[in-house]
Amino acid sequence: MGLWIKVSFVLCVLGLEIAVYAQDSQADYVNAHNAARAEVGVQNLAWDDTVAAFAQNYANQRIGDCRLVHSGGDGKYGENLAGSSGNLSGRDAVMLWVDEKSNYDYASNSCVGGECRHYTQVVWRNTLRIGCAKVRCNNGGTFITCNYDPPGNYVGQRPY
Repeated sequence: MGLWIKVSFVLCVLGLEIAVYAQDSQADYVNAHNAARAEVGVQNLAWDDTVAAFAQNYANQRIGDCRLVHSGGDGKYGENLAGSSGNLSGRDAVMLWVDEKSNYDYASNSCVGGECRHYTQVVWRNTLRIGCAKVRCNNGGTFITCNYDPPGNYVGQRPY
């Protein structure tokens, strides 16, 4: 009986570690986006390996400085960036963007009281595919990028 308790405890601890570090999978990014999209009635996004490769290539370029500078998306992708001085999870990065919802005023299609364009990119109705990447920078920080295909945030258009 004593051995069973020890084994169960070890498995529980291992399970907790897996849960803590399993915040950067493709599913974590996609599910966090799709939860926000479901709230406003737009279709789910799917992971795209080509978009993800673009995101990873750009994230790798930021390892040296971790600066939140947009890539430009090669003119074909939208982009959201997040960073932290520590280990920010991919899911938490998406939640930072989604938390901007409170600043988005649908009636005027504008940001009120703060930034909201990360949120509007997350829920942009015409976007179908995403790819995201995370790197730990040389300074110990985290750089996360998600790219969107097709992009959104067109002036004068509502996200949904």
